[in-house]
This record gives sequence, C-alpha cells and structure tokens, in this order.
Amino acid sequence: MTEDATPWMDAELEPRERARLLVAAMSREQKIAQLHGAMETIDIYAVSAEAAQGEGGLDAVADQFRVERHVDGIEELGIPRFRITNGPVGVGMGDGTPSPPATALPMAIALAAGFDPDLARDYGGIIGAEAATLGQHVLEGPGVCLHRTTIAGRNFEYFSEDPYLSGVMGVEVTRAIQAQDVIAIGKHYVLNDQEVERFRTSVEIDEDVLRELYLLPFEMLVKDAGIAGIMSAYNRIRGVYATENRPVLTEILRHEWGFEGYVQSDFWSTRSAAPSLNAGLDHEMPDAKWLNEQNITAALQDTSLEIETVDRALVRRFTQMFRFGVFERPYAPGEIDAAAHGAVSRRIGAQTAVLLKNDGGLLPLDPAVASVAVIGQSTFVDEACLGGGGSSKVIPLYTVPPVEGLRDVLEGLGSPAEITRVTVEKDLSNLGEARQAAEGADVVVLMAGHVATEGADQPHASLPDGQDRMLTELLAVNGRSVVVLKDSNPVLMPWIGAAPAVLEVWNQGAEDGHVVADLLFGVVNPSGKVPTTYPRSEDDTLYADRSERYPGTDEGDGYPVIRYSEGRRMGYRWFQSEGIEPLFGFGHGLSYTSFELSDLVVDAPDGVAAPVAVEVSVTNTGQRAGGEVVQVYAGIPAEGQPPKRLVAFAKVHVEPGATERVRLTIDPGATHHPFSVWDHTARAFRTVTGDYTLYVGTAADSTPLTATLRGAASDG
Repeated sequence: MTEDATPWMDAELEPRERARLLVAAMSREQKIAQLHGAMETIDIYAVSAEAAQGEGGLDAVADQFRVERHVDGIEELGIPRFRITNGPVGVGMGDGTPSPPATALPMAIALAAGFDPDLARDYGGIIGAEAATLGQHVLEGPGVCLHRTTIAGRNFEYFSEDPYLSGVMGVEVTRAIQAQDVIAIGKHYVLNDQEVERFRTSVEIDEDVLRELYLLPFEMLVKDAGIAGIMSAYNRIRGVYATENRPVLTEILRHEWGFEGYVQSDFWSTRSAAPSLNAGLDHEMPDAKWLNEQNITAALQDTSLEIETVDRALVRRFTQMFRFGVFERPYAPGEIDAAAHGAVSRRIGAQTAVLLKNDGGLLPLDPAVASVAVIGQSTFVDEACLGGGGSSKVIPLYTVPPVEGLRDVLEGLGSPAEITRVTVEKDLSNLGEARQAAEGADVVVLMAGHVATEGADQPHASLPDGQDRMLTELLAVNGRSVVVLKDSNPVLMPWIGAAPAVLEVWNQGAEDGHVVADLLFGVVNPSGKVPTTYPRSEDDTLYADRSERYPGTDEGDGYPVIRYSEGRRMGYRWFQSEGIEPLFGFGHGLSYTSFELSDLVVDAPDGVAAPVAVEVSVTNTGQRAGGEVVQVYAGIPAEGQPPKRLVAFAKVHVEPGATERVRLTIDPGATHHPFSVWDHTARAFRTVTGDYTLYVGTAADSTPLTATLRGAASDG
C-alpha cells in the first residue's frame, strides 16, 4: 500500500487520530483478529486443577504447553507483531520460547520496604530498559493489589498492605517503564488478593472500603503516572467477573478517573464476548477463546454487541501503541548490560533489607572474624534466592550464590575468615552435622525463608519444611548467630526470643550473595522498613477463625464468597483497631546507627483545606552514617476510620552526629485523598468536620510526635 493509502502511519498526527484512521480501514475479520492473543486455546481451568493436586505447582504444569504472549501483526496494514512480557519483578515470561534471560531483581515487596521513590524509579528503569532491549512492547506490571493476608501467593509481586505506599511505588515504577517507550499495565484490577480458587471467588466489599483502600493505588497509577494499560483480574466482584464488571472497568476507571488507555484481560480471565467488551474490556490474552470470529460475528448479528464497541476497543489499544512508537520501532533485540544492571540490583537490594532485631549490636559482623558457618536448606544457602514462582519468574542472566558472595565481599575487606556451608535436608536428617558446624564457628549465619508462587497461597504463615525447628535447635548452640530471612511474605517467628539478630532480605534475585554479605559485614547500613505487618501469631490475623473472610465460603451459588467484613481494619489498621501488638509493626526497621526525631513544626493555617507542611529534625545519634524513614500518619475524625493512615513519608540519609531537617507536604487534593473519606451520597471523597491528628515517627506503632489540625466538611 502507498503512503497515501496508510494515513495512520503519519507520525505527525495525534496517536488517537492515527488509531481511528487505522480502525476505519480494517475489515471486520481484521478487527476481530486484533482483539486477542495468538496462542492456541487450552483448558486453563483443568491445568490449574492439575497444578493444585500435583508436585511442583503451576510451574511444573506450565512446562507442558507453550505460552504465546503476542498478537499477530497484519503486514498489509503495517500493524506489527505486538509483543508482551510479564514483569512486576523483572522481565519475566515474554514473547518467545524460551523467554530471554534478564536481570532477576528483588521482589516488589522488597522494593516497597525501601520506602524510597528514587529506588522505585531505578527499579522500573531496569525493567523498562530490558523490555525495550529485548524488543518487547508491553510490560505487565506493576502489581498494586494489597497484602490483605500475609499468606497470599502473589504478595511478592505486590508492594504492601498500605494503599498509599503501594501507589507511590507503583507510580514511580510505571513512569520509569514508560519512559523507555514500553507500555506498562497495572494489575490485577481489582481485589485479586488471594490465589486460592482465584478463577471462582467472588468478593463482597463495602464501597467506602473499596475506594479508600483497594482502588486507591490504581487511581494513583491512572492519575499520577498516566499508565497506558490496566489488567483485569480473575475474580468476581459482587458476583460479576472483573472482566465483565462495567462499574469497575468503565464507570470508575474511565468516567471518574479519566483513564485513556486500554484494558487487557489477565491470561484466561475473559469469560464472555459481548458482555466483556460492553463492560470495558478491550483485549483478550493469551488466546481467542471468547473474542474469536465466531463469537463476535454472532454477537454482532444478534445486536448484543455493536461494531462501534469493537472499534472502541481497538482504538484504545492502537492509541497506546502509536503513543509509544510501536509501529515505528523495528524488531531488533539487543544485549542487556548484565553487569551494569546487576550493580543497580545490588544497590536496590541492600537498601530494601530490613534489620528486624539486633540485640547487643551483634551486627554488623567484624570482618576480622576467623570462621563463619553458613547453614540452611538448599534454596537459601546453595543458590541465589530468585523467588517468585509462576508467570513472573525471571530467567536470570547470572546469579551470585550466598557463599560466593560472602567470599567476594570478605576478600574485598581483606578478611581471613574461613567459610563453611552446611546444607540442611528438608527432613532435617543431617541436623547433627549442622549443630557441629555451628558449635565450632565464631559466627553462625542461619539462612531460612520461603518462596511463594502464583496459583497457590501458603497453607500457613510459618516457615515450611521444618525450618522453625531447625532455627530453634541451632540458635541454642551458638550465641553469635544471625538469622537471615529470605521471604516472599512476613512469617511467624516462634524462635525470635533466642535470636540475637534477624535480618529480612526477602527473595533478593541475582545479587543475593553480594547483598547479604554487604549487609552482614557493614559495607551497607540497612535502612529498609517492613511494608506489611508481622503478626505474633496466626490467631492475631483478620482471617483467624473467620473463613468467610478467607478463604471464603459457599453461600449457595456454588463458588466461594469472600467477605471483606473487616472493612478498613486491614494491615496495621487491623492491629491498632483491635489493640493487638504485632511482632513487628508496619514501618519498623532498625539500623546500625540510631536516630532521634525532634522539633516538629506543622504549618497549616487553613487546616486540612490546603496543603499542610510538616517539618521535623532527624539526628543521627550513633557512630555510622545511615538512613531513616520519617513517616506521617493521620487520624481522621470520621466514624469507622482506623486510628491511623499513612499520608506521607521520606527517607533521609544522615551522617554521624549530624541533623537533617526534613520537610514533607501533604496536599489534601492529592490522588491518595490523604484527609478524605468516601461519601456514598455525593459519590466523591470529602473531608469531615473535626480535629485531625498528625502522628510523626518511624513506624506505625512508633509515632512520638503529634499535632492537631482543624478540618471542615468539604469535597476533595
């Protein structure tokens, strides 16, 4: 075709105009062919049932078939093959088999522990750059569902139990991805907060809770990041599948928030043709089970679907493809700079680890130590802990195992330390060998944890494979023992009283060995904060003895119904509302130095009707340079509100003996509605009349500085 015959290829035109011109030139068959992915249709529900019953879970079953992650191009129209990759925690399964290797980054839950938007920008920059280098057009991420329970299988892909922290991190990751001309897709929209029965469950939730918690980070992605795509979830919402839910996909997402991108289904989450397209779904992945020629043609003939609705779906997606230069970019995959990106991953990993406990200042370890015994099960001591099973799994360019990393770092410090490793069997049959090694070492590093996976929640919040017993017995052997946790989720710690030092490093990815060694020997001072509360007991959780809250109950329709009857009392809000003391509260994290907050000044002449300026001094009262996170919480004077909600935070690095003045601004008109509650009648956020309390500190349960503001009822 000539250039005059393809006006949509004129890059001087606006993306939406180009998309309209293209769709207008397409035949009905061509339009239908662009509504879906190119994979051969399989029975994913049978596959998932097999995964639940067999060994190896979803990964083992997925190896039996080939997942295609693209839409076929149409050469005569100049439409390129549209290449899609997963990627909340690195460039995962992408277009091509096998998926190309990429940098295995720390998990998203770890990134949130950094409490640092700059780290999120660096993280998204790595993912976006690698997706672009590998010729991918779409990166399925970030994920901003919330950690409603600590045992959810995909919490590692999500950031936090707190919607504001999740939104801040998600916005920065999105901006960085899209700065590389890669389409970001926020997921899983919405209430996809558990993996048990994820294809069948229905969530019942009050509208104010939905708005103030679970929708909030998605709203931030749309309004603050200009995200190009949203992925609809598997679950039902009030009995209607998320892919067919017009209030969620159209009324809220588009009419209220002004979203101009397109909605892609989660893989195999589409459940219908006409109802889904009418509700606001634009693109089925990975196959054409529903949006195929037979179904769409029949729906057009019986008028349950109009061709204008099909056109609308295609214009939405093509607009984003033109916006990000997909039509102009030839497929020319390049080579990732593994060393440079690995260095960034190492820096991010060290800044996101959390020092949970450090009695007697055991950490950092002295590099002059003569011998170190590294003990744990194979996943945690033999290889780098990559973490994350399922579709987000990254094939690493390289890895740094624990002992290799320790040797590298100790050599750089001029240390003569001898390192011994004992790999404990899952049945603990060689625990005696581990005891002997612990007894003879100057320092013992006990590595434990768990690796979560898509498709399954953890059966409980305890460490698997007898690791609690392993830690209990080995901690009794040597008083100079450090527990290094490599977790996808917070875990219970029945052995915590016997552990002088506990360092949470999460599933670190490729640079595991270097990151852990940097932290243990003080090359880096930990500054992470837990983004999700650690309970003392599973009895303290919101779902304990409440099966209607989790995993759901059959209320007569045959599928499980999950009732979010705890309302806003989720995460730290639950513990504070119920008066339950957690093991480690939201925002907790120690340092190899110490800090003191003082001199709080709040400038708010108009109360909460205008931006509020909060200033506080942070003094490093210890002997090492370090980072602290100033956290500001608000107490909202409205019925049903929990004691505190996070409304601002900032990480500050302070030299020994120095004081830094930190200023935070809280804008009542910001997308996270810091001082507002959802008004059912007005169908809008508004402030209420009363006294608003600001709590300033370093964790949700450590806020020694307070101030009171006056608020008047208003919208906003």
